[in-house]
Amino acid sequence: MQNRVVEIISDGAHLSVSRGFLSVKINREPAGQVAIDDMSALIIRGHGASFSVNICARLAQANIPIVICSSSQSPASVIWPVNGHFAQGLNMQAQAVAKKPLLKRLWAQLVAAKIRAQAEVLIAHNLNGSDILSMASRVKSGDSENIEAQAARKYWKRLMGEDFKRGTHQGTINGALNYGYTILRAATARSILAAGLHPSLSIHHQSKGDALRLADDLMEPFRPWIDYRVKKIVLEMKEDEFEFSPEHKAEIVSVLNMDLQSNNGASPMQVCMDRMAQSLVQVFLSERKDMEIAKSPMPLMFSSAV
Repeated sequence: MQNRVVEIISDGAHLSVSRGFLSVKINREPAGQVAIDDMSALIIRGHGASFSVNICARLAQANIPIVICSSSQSPASVIWPVNGHFAQGLNMQAQAVAKKPLLKRLWAQLVAAKIRAQAEVLIAHNLNGSDILSMASRVKSGDSENIEAQAARKYWKRLMGEDFKRGTHQGTINGALNYGYTILRAATARSILAAGLHPSLSIHHQSKGDALRLADDLMEPFRPWIDYRVKKIVLEMKEDEFEFSPEHKAEIVSVLNMDLQSNNGASPMQVCMDRMAQSLVQVFLSERKDMEIAKSPMPLMFSSAV
């Protein structure tokens, strides 16, 4: 059964195919292998990774897409099999013809999940989040009352201080948040491509020049955990520290490994993203009503928040 998203993150990895297995070597030493029949996608984001045309052809025969990421970790190229990711054509057709009422309902689900996560982040930092948590239940189809913005106004002032303003180029904290969101967006896009969905066909976001509009939609419930980690770093920074170090950036990236609660128990965030994208396919195909969106992290994570 094709259900494993294989991600190559090590620099200088070499990939080869032998006897039905994808094999990986790092510095010419065997690093592991996986049965091609168990794969649903191959994600390559390690610098200097090498593979042959033979691999492309072999994975294409098995209807497995290859996603190649740039130095920013965002998908730069996709090698899609002509025959499609097991039901790629069917998935994208269902995605393309999805009706507006369905899209509005899905957007409400995403917004409500984001607001709940914002409340949980505040609570994790011993801040008041109960009123924001209650706002999640007020989100209507399409978020017609813009509850997302109302919650954000309260959330940012409590989390980062009364004087904080969320912006693109405003201070060290905003820079760290933007860095984390860029990584999160790339991770979400990888999950979307691996699920056989088209990243430009969005649920809500409508930026004309954006090829990853669906990623902007699906990353929303996970954004607050980037905020959580940035806030944690800010609290730990020394008085003479004025910028985020490479170690801080690595800590932000590690959010993708944070365990979240899912229908299958605790799972890393990236795995939860994969499942959410796969569940969205099922929604478009009328096989289920709602997406599977992971909930709050394990309680042990909160103990180190402050």
